Amino acid sequence: MKTTFKTKVFKRAYEIMKSTGKTFAICLSKSWVLFRLVKKMRLGIVQFTFEKKDATLRRASGVLKAATTSTSKRRKNFKTVAYLGIEKQGFRCFKVENLITVI
Repeated sequence: MKTTFKTKVFKRAYEIMKSTGKTFAICLSKSWVLFRLVKKMRLGIVQFTFEKKDATLRRASGVLKAATTSTSKRRKNFKTVAYLGIEKQGFRCFKVENLITVI
């Protein structure tokens, strides 16, 4: 079954709602921000801010390359967003509910 972009947005919003307990409308708006972030990262380098596990803010620069997309049969993870970090030249990820802003 092929997942459309709306399906991904709603599944990610549901995951945010389960982990934070906020209303679905708030979680859905954050999910659309995440969708636009991933779309921008496919085109080039994007700067964004998210909260780390130790409650500090991290300003990151990331990109998604065509080589990073996998063709494996494993399930999609809607709890995290993975990206290629520019500073460390390595793969990084953050929890979807921890995104603060896209610069």
